[in-house]
Amino acid sequence: MTTTADPAALLTGLAQSLSSGAVKVVDLTHTLDPDFPVIVLPPEFGQCAGFRMEEVSAYDHRGPAWKWNNFTCSEHTGTHFDAPVHWISGRDLPNNSVDTIPADKFVGPVCVIDCSEGASQNDDFELTPEIITAWEAKHGRIPEDCWVLMRTDWSKRRGDAYLNMREDGPHSPGPTPEAVRLLVEERNVRGFGTETVGTDAGQGMHYTPPYPAHYILHGAGCYGLQCLNNLDRLPPTGALLCTAPLKIKQGTGSPLRVMALVADNGAVS
Repeated sequence: MTTTADPAALLTGLAQSLSSGAVKVVDLTHTLDPDFPVIVLPPEFGQCAGFRMEEVSAYDHRGPAWKWNNFTCSEHTGTHFDAPVHWISGRDLPNNSVDTIPADKFVGPVCVIDCSEGASQNDDFELTPEIITAWEAKHGRIPEDCWVLMRTDWSKRRGDAYLNMREDGPHSPGPTPEAVRLLVEERNVRGFGTETVGTDAGQGMHYTPPYPAHYILHGAGCYGLQCLNNLDRLPPTGALLCTAPLKIKQGTGSPLRVMALVADNGAVS
């Protein structure tokens, strides 16, 4: 005979595990500052704004007992969330903006596919269906409604090397259209995330459809995460991802603090 666990006891156990360090919180977020690179589009298109901060007061004549700042940036600056409405394929879907996505979608399980070795040898490294199925042969089938993150260690790059712009545009790793279709249509994932400036490869405009991660993911009502950090500190399976964006009315995306809960079993340093 099986018994159903007490939900309150489960939450109490989680709180105790966090307090004791049995469950670690891993920050997957880059610090927002004016130097963090933002995506660069062809000049005929509008451009993403970088992060800017302006001091309002600092315990002085402008405000004697407080300090605060104004800041400006794009919805898609730094570590950020993409909602379906961000892409034309998702513009007519229900609950497609950050303020209308159900809150329970912001907490969920995550699988991490390690592509760091390939990406270290090829700036245009592709995540393919073959890589996904090989990962599943080792770690098990990707569960439905799960985040899938592509680890490339691209987050360790700084400055110009992060965008890696050349005469023909940016060069960075990403998924093929076939890989995205496998994740969306056959695995029914919740979303896909990368360490690069976008969920697509730098040369993703040359695929069919162009920018397949954006087009296929958002057309299916799935979500994106990009500019992630510290993916080398996550196990392939078993972590829990927390990805709540700012609740911007009709927002297409948002900077956010992405955190992972990971059991302290030696997988995290």
